[in-house]
Amino acid sequence: MSMRPFWIEQALFNDGDLAPALQGAQRADVCIVGGGFTGLWTAIQAKQLNPALDIVLLESDLCGAGASGRNGGCLLTWSAKFFTLRRLFGEAEAVRLVRASEAAVQHIADFCREHGIDAELRQDGTLYTATSRAQIGTLEPVMRGLEACGIQSYWTLPPDEVVRRSGSARNLAGVYSPIAATVHPGKLVRGLRRTALAMGIRIHERSPMLDFSTGHPVTVRTPAGSIEAKKLVLAINAWMASQFPQFERTIAIVSSDMVITERCPELLRRIGFTDGVSVLDSRTFVYYYRSTADGRIMLGKGGNTFSWGGRIAPVFDQRSPYEVELTQALHSFFPALEGTPITASWNGPSDRSVTGFPFFGRLNGAPHIHYGFGYSGNGVGPTYMGGQILSSLLLDLDNAWTRSPLTQGPRGYFPPEPLRYVGSIVVRNAIRRKERAEDEGRQPWQVDRMLSKLANAAGKADKA
Repeated sequence: MSMRPFWIEQALFNDGDLAPALQGAQRADVCIVGGGFTGLWTAIQAKQLNPALDIVLLESDLCGAGASGRNGGCLLTWSAKFFTLRRLFGEAEAVRLVRASEAAVQHIADFCREHGIDAELRQDGTLYTATSRAQIGTLEPVMRGLEACGIQSYWTLPPDEVVRRSGSARNLAGVYSPIAATVHPGKLVRGLRRTALAMGIRIHERSPMLDFSTGHPVTVRTPAGSIEAKKLVLAINAWMASQFPQFERTIAIVSSDMVITERCPELLRRIGFTDGVSVLDSRTFVYYYRSTADGRIMLGKGGNTFSWGGRIAPVFDQRSPYEVELTQALHSFFPALEGTPITASWNGPSDRSVTGFPFFGRLNGAPHIHYGFGYSGNGVGPTYMGGQILSSLLLDLDNAWTRSPLTQGPRGYFPPEPLRYVGSIVVRNAIRRKERAEDEGRQPWQVDRMLSKLANAAGKADKA
């Protein structure tokens, strides 16, 4: 049975206002399809650049009900993926993108303060840890590469400090960067929606796009209305592949699954885990966790359920099928939580690109139809950059964003089905066996080590 994401339920508790569904034939300068972070940041930044622009945003459900309201709320940068950025785009652009991703953290914090958005944003940094001996030192080569380019923000912590900051003795080693934050994603996305409305951006929720014409102007049809617009932005992310066959092999849809506890602020104070730091270990499909402002702990893990052919499976709208395993992992990090009930579990579709980075472009070469997706499970911060890119493209600007290779469409394709699905399961299971052996201090099988290397760059950090 379909369920509303936990974060959105919390955000709606104090925000029951819903934008009306689109009715009748309307016109606009720009139509944006998708009311998540990418669509809202694009609308807001385009309006900031050109206040006279008439923008309409269409959302099939409620703004934030997709991936934007289902993630863990870790606002991270691209610095840990520096080597992949450099390999793909060259050193100069890699440095620029790392700096831009770091600046996005502050831009989002400043925007929330300026517009009175209480998104529970806490700029307490991030801690990359090792939960097995095999993971120790994973990030050290990347740190040296960042330092050589003058963009190093990490430092290695003593083991006892790692335990203190992470709240868990399971973390054996770690490096810390202050340039990161955690946020309530539901409150952020609903806050962006309120700000967009206040700026004069027209929003229509419960207005799914049925189809659109590719002529100029473009016409977008919904069940009860239509929008004629000079320009169109498709910001539906994981849903792109299921609606546009040309993108079917550009992304793989894979779940990220989460559990969250009941409120336990006294217990968190007792174990010393009360600030907003995000903690991520160094396996391929990472465990990540953080506390919340109201005294809970949220833990998640990526790389669980893979979809066939880029379709959004019904499981993505249900409680996580991995709830038991995630709860066990939570208790292994925090044995003191074994008596604390789990409030909710959920999962959501993550649009993993071949490179692990989003890509942007024009649909079928049409200069007035733009798209952007493929955030690969790290979209809270980079969607702000997506807004910078798409708003610049909309306004035909000549700047570093429109010249970026990120605007040149997908940089690689997954194999066709059934090879993609079968291959994903084979590699996922090999990674699980390899990391289970490492957790238990055993030597992984050679075949599992080899298969694990086939995992794409969508993981948390580059490996040496």
